[in-house]
Amino acid sequence: MKMTTLQQSHYNMSIEKLSASAIVLLKKLIETQSFSKEEDPTAILIEGWFVENKIPFQRTKNNIWATNKYFDETKPTILLNSHHDTVKPNSAYTKDPFKAVVEDGKLYGLGSNDAGGCLVSLIATFAHFYTQENLTYNLVVVASAEEENSGKQGLNSMLSIIPKIDVAIVGEPTLMNLAIAEKGLVVFDAVVEGIASHAAHPNNDNPIYKMIDVLRWFRDFTFDKTSETLGDVKMTVTQINAGKQHNVVPAHVDLVIDVRVNDSYSNQEIAQILQENAPCSKIIPRSLRLNSSSISSEHELVKAGISIGRKTYGSPTLSDQSVLSCQSLKLGPGDSTRSHSADEFIYIAEIEEGIAIYVELLNRVII
Repeated sequence: MKMTTLQQSHYNMSIEKLSASAIVLLKKLIETQSFSKEEDPTAILIEGWFVENKIPFQRTKNNIWATNKYFDETKPTILLNSHHDTVKPNSAYTKDPFKAVVEDGKLYGLGSNDAGGCLVSLIATFAHFYTQENLTYNLVVVASAEEENSGKQGLNSMLSIIPKIDVAIVGEPTLMNLAIAEKGLVVFDAVVEGIASHAAHPNNDNPIYKMIDVLRWFRDFTFDKTSETLGDVKMTVTQINAGKQHNVVPAHVDLVIDVRVNDSYSNQEIAQILQENAPCSKIIPRSLRLNSSSISSEHELVKAGISIGRKTYGSPTLSDQSVLSCQSLKLGPGDSTRSHSADEFIYIAEIEEGIAIYVELLNRVII
C-alpha cells in the first residue's frame, strides 16, 4: 500500500530516530569490554535499550531476546540475530580500542564493525516493526553471546528456548550484500608417528622427515565436489609441533588442519574422507557441529534483496549461521575485511544505510 506524504514523513522520521538511537547504543557497547564469555556488561546495556524503548525482553545467560508484540504461533518466524561479544584487541592498535571515536565519518572501536554495527541495526529494525499488526511473519531478535569463540552459551543454546525459527537473517558485515551461502568449519588434530631416538644414531623413521610428504599431500589433495556459490572445499595446515630438545628425534609430530566446507559436503563426510585417506597415524575432528549453511536463491528474502539492488555471493567466513538448521541469510553493514583488524571501524553512513535496507527488505516480505 502506497504511503501518503505525511505517512512517508513520519516513516522517515522513525528511521532517523532509530538510527540515531542505534549509533548511541553502539558507542556505549564499544566503550564496554565484552570479550567472549565476559559479555554481562554489554548485555546490561542492551537490556537498558529495550527498557528505554518500552519493548519487553528476556535474558538467558548473556543472550538478550524478544518477540514482536503481536506474535502469532500460527505464522512462520524470522530470526534477526547478531552478537555482542568481541575478540581481544591485537597489538597493532594505534587508537584506544575501548574508545568510541568518530573521525571523517568513521566510528572507531573494538567490535564496531564485527559485529556491533550489525547488532544495533538489527535491534533498531526489530523496534521499527515491533508494534505493527498483521505481519505475515513473526520476528524474534536475539543479541547473542559467545559467537567469536563458537561457545556453548551463545545462539546455539537459545534454539531450544526461543520460538521455532523458519528462516534467519544473521547480522555480519557484508556491505549489505546477500551472503546466500556460508562455508562450514572442521578443525582436525592429526598425528604423524615415527620412532624416537638419539639424534646421533641412524633413524629411518624420523616423523619430521615424514612431514615432507604429509604436507605435500595436504597441499595437493582436492575434494571432488564443488559448489556454485561457495566454490571448493579449502584445506589448510595451520599448526605443526614436534620435538623438545636438539638431540632427540621425537616419536611423533602433531599438526592442526583447518577445513572450510562447502555446501556439497556434510562435516561428517569430510571427516570420513580424511580419516580414510590422509597419510597420518590418526586424524580426529574437534567438532562436527559448525556446518555450512545456505538459503535458496528463490526464497522471498533473497528475491526482495535482489529487487532493491543487493548482490548475492558465497561467504568463506564462519558465523552463527553454522548452528542453525533452518535456511539463513547473512547480511549486515560494514566490511568483513575490517573485522579483527587494528583500529577497527565502521562508517556511520553504513549503519544508517543498513537500517534502511533491513527495513525495506522486510517491508517487501512481512507487510
